Amino acid sequence: MRYLLLIYGDESDRPEMPEEADAEGMKPWNDYSDWLREKGWYRGGEALEPTATATTVRERDGKTLTTDGPFAETKEQLGGFYLIECGNLDEAIEAASKIPSLAFGQPVEVRPIFELPEMPS
Repeated sequence: MRYLLLIYGDESDRPEMPEEADAEGMKPWNDYSDWLREKGWYRGGEALEPTATATTVRERDGKTLTTDGPFAETKEQLGGFYLIECGNLDEAIEAASKIPSLAFGQPVEVRPIFELPEMPS
């Protein structure tokens, strides 16, 4: 079964780091990604740019409307995700429990992916 591990946090707490320090700060994340690969669960993952760079798209009366940023103000923003494929929810929780940002009190949402039936071609 596939799951998204959605990583939330207060993006105002994210420090600006020089390039050298950034590589050092990424080591736990790289190690985590390697661990997921070793387990055979890794399917993808990315960090997201801050919400100030987001655009929300809606349709109203047949017209496409866009607004800058997310619609709602929240304390925690979606900062990144991992797409994993594992046997069950317990394994997905195990994967989520090793995400480095948990040590800083940032929550991770484990969300099963709704598997749509294959469409005939």
